[in-house]
Amino acid sequence: MSKVLVKFSYEKETKNSVRYKEQPEAGKAPIVGTVYVQKWFAGDSKTLEISIEKKD
Repeated sequence: MSKVLVKFSYEKETKNSVRYKEQPEAGKAPIVGTVYVQKWFAGDSKTLEISIEKKD
């Protein structure tokens, strides 16, 4: 199993959600890219972290 913490920053607001863009580590390709989070959860947050666990 491998686990990674992916960091995102605010990109823009849509009608019911907030779009966040992944901030990959220097020299590495993005894992997720873009993620949409519902406004009721995102609130005014400008950064987001998501933990992803890969089960082998």
